Amino acid sequence: MIIELRKKSQITIPKEIIHQLNLQEKDQLEISIKDGIIIIEPVAVYSKSYIKKLEETVMRINEESSKYTVGPIKSVEEAINYLEETNEDNENDKEP
Repeated sequence: MIIELRKKSQITIPKEIIHQLNLQEKDQLEISIKDGIIIIEPVAVYSKSYIKKLEETVMRINEESSKYTVGPIKSVEEAINYLEETNEDNENDKEP
């Protein structure tokens, strides 16, 4: 697939690629060069506090695995979903 470099160094990513990667408006992409090849990858950006919570949870599950009925967590996506669910439960438990 050939695309054109436009004014202000802009390019348009073809619709087929957008649909194939399930990209949405405002998704973030990382661009890099490796061996003279331009690489554009979708990325997820999380706050440092969220990453810290993820690391702490994974460490706790690894150290005290017998205390958890969840798992094994097989992917980052599963870990993130687990954290989001427990965060929602914790927020619902808070008194107004």
